[in-house]
Amino acid sequence: MREFFIRHDRIIHRLLEILPGFFSWNLILFPYWGIFVIPNAVAYFILVFNLYWFYQSFQIAISAILSHLKIQASINYDWLSDLKPFPDWQKVHHVVIVPTFKEPLYILERTFSSLAGQDLPKKQITVVLAMEEKELEEERISKVETLNKKFAGIFGNLFITVHRLAPGEVAGKASNERYAAVWTKKKLVDELGMDINYLTVTSCDADHKYHPKHFSYLTFKFLDNPDRYRYFWQPAVMFYNNIWELPAITRVPNTFSSIWNLAMLSRKDRLLNTQNYSLSFKLLDEVDYWDPDKIPEDWGLFFKAYYKVGGVEVEPIYLPLHADAAQSTSFWKTLKNQYEQYKRWAWGVSDDPYIIKNYFLTKGVNFWDKTMRIIYVLWSHFMWPVNWFIITIGLTVPVLLNPAFGRTVLGYTVPKLSSYVLTMALAFLLVIIFIDNLYKPKRPEGYPLWRAILTPLEFVLMPIAGFFFSALPSLDAHTRLMLGKYLEYKVTEKV
Repeated sequence: MREFFIRHDRIIHRLLEILPGFFSWNLILFPYWGIFVIPNAVAYFILVFNLYWFYQSFQIAISAILSHLKIQASINYDWLSDLKPFPDWQKVHHVVIVPTFKEPLYILERTFSSLAGQDLPKKQITVVLAMEEKELEEERISKVETLNKKFAGIFGNLFITVHRLAPGEVAGKASNERYAAVWTKKKLVDELGMDINYLTVTSCDADHKYHPKHFSYLTFKFLDNPDRYRYFWQPAVMFYNNIWELPAITRVPNTFSSIWNLAMLSRKDRLLNTQNYSLSFKLLDEVDYWDPDKIPEDWGLFFKAYYKVGGVEVEPIYLPLHADAAQSTSFWKTLKNQYEQYKRWAWGVSDDPYIIKNYFLTKGVNFWDKTMRIIYVLWSHFMWPVNWFIITIGLTVPVLLNPAFGRTVLGYTVPKLSSYVLTMALAFLLVIIFIDNLYKPKRPEGYPLWRAILTPLEFVLMPIAGFFFSALPSLDAHTRLMLGKYLEYKVTEKV
């Protein structure tokens, strides 16, 4: 098997790129041709899928409640005091890499301020502002001067790196972070003699805002874990920085994404690092950093480490971390910005060929663990474009195409049963609305009270938002990969 994969690597890789789109398109189209050939199978397929969706909704609701309770406990816990029994707690040093390209100054200041507001001694934090050379030099210099003036002397170090795209690299977060991390390792470890065994590195988007206890919590988890060099740490990324400024049609998917991220903290069997995460610098150096020729960088780094060191885990940081939702200067530009962001996230499917190949090629990884992980990843990626079509359309259109089946007992019963199951699943929406209201920032001044009260009614837009900001962008990404039309990295616009 190993020799076969190595000998035919290029062909196998291309076939694996085709696989997600091929699977998704066939499953989406199955009810429309199947209703003429095997209508009973189509009906049972849709009914079973709706039952599965009910189960998933139940799981998300329960997981969100559990995560919420643990987050509240973590917020109220004194992590800094709990560090004191560790004799080496002051040796731990956190490197926070903030990749940026054309982000407005106020967004960078907000992120830096959240780092300056940590209850952990700030001298144990190094901030690396990872800039891109292609940003206008005068704009870079202006931002750096302002940030240096405002935050001078607060952190252990404040470094600025400027990344020039090298041959073979792809523009994006991964190549920039890699450059910044390699540079920082040379500076801190090779030149200043800091112990890499006590260094962590955090991947931080330029718009992220930390909870004040984030790094004291991370320090405790790092020291308390004997397998710390085989772990990632993941907070609950919630798109709430600008949630009140969004149109309703994009506020809905961002709310769902926020609660999903929160809920996943309680699902250790499914938790993977995403968007903002930390790991030991030793592990990052051991696996040779992020791949500079890839757009997806979070799950890609996890599986690179997973296969290289024989298995890694992700431990939750039960604290919220606020991020910006996609937004622009007008309604239509905001919709486009949101679509492009979800398409870029869905491009994580391009990691699947690497994950699948190494499942067969890599030895020394627990068979059951890697099998369950690959099933979860492939199911998540392959079904992302499919879910909306099966849940929202179901048998409605297929029965219109074949009205004779609609007059059968099965054709009449299954749509009613499916409708009943999905209606019951809506009860779990109340949990999402409740938790959303707990974590969402307070209504800003000037925002009408009546609009805030009516916000829960925005969820009637779920079918429309789900199509344009989930099904369509993910299907777009799958189809591009299938056809070999590779995605170019587009930075989410910040306003």
